[in-house]
Amino acid sequence: MCKGLAALPQSCLERAKEIKTKLGTLLQKPDSAVDLVIPYNEKPEKPAKPAKAQKPSPGEAVQWRDSLDKLLQSDYGLASFQSFLKSEFSEENLEFWMACEDFKKTRSPDKIAEKAKKIYEEFIRTEAPKEVNIDHLTKAITARSLVRPSLSSFDAAQKAVHALMEKDSLPRFVRSELYQELAK
Repeated sequence: MCKGLAALPQSCLERAKEIKTKLGTLLQKPDSAVDLVIPYNEKPEKPAKPAKAQKPSPGEAVQWRDSLDKLLQSDYGLASFQSFLKSEFSEENLEFWMACEDFKKTRSPDKIAEKAKKIYEEFIRTEAPKEVNIDHLTKAITARSLVRPSLSSFDAAQKAVHALMEKDSLPRFVRSELYQELAK
């Protein structure tokens, strides 16, 4: 019986993620053969520790179980969640959500257009390097809104990704050893 990705050594999973990233870059720059060079580390890097924010009380960490928003509002919670998702090679949804939050703070019209294009190319377009899993209708609505980019251009996609994280990523995080230690 197949045990899935969990049966593979961590170094293999990290290497696969590196290759996926490089291939995504190559697809964006087809005439650049340099992107094919993928360095191999004999000793993989250790996972990043959560931000230097103050460790939450067990009571605060327990609240994250029921509210993705509370988790995302906590610097330590966000860093812990991000670290967990990276360990599972599924951080693109959180990265997209964070990019949208940063995008909403943009004030210059030129920067809005520039950032919107970058977010679309990295997360939304088909075969994007960090393509998020959103339905075709939401993808189409987002693409149409980018004809005239505004601070609300990614609202539908961000809402869909938030719901996906709440339904899928948060429950996996809550079952993780990392979270269990925080909630003790």
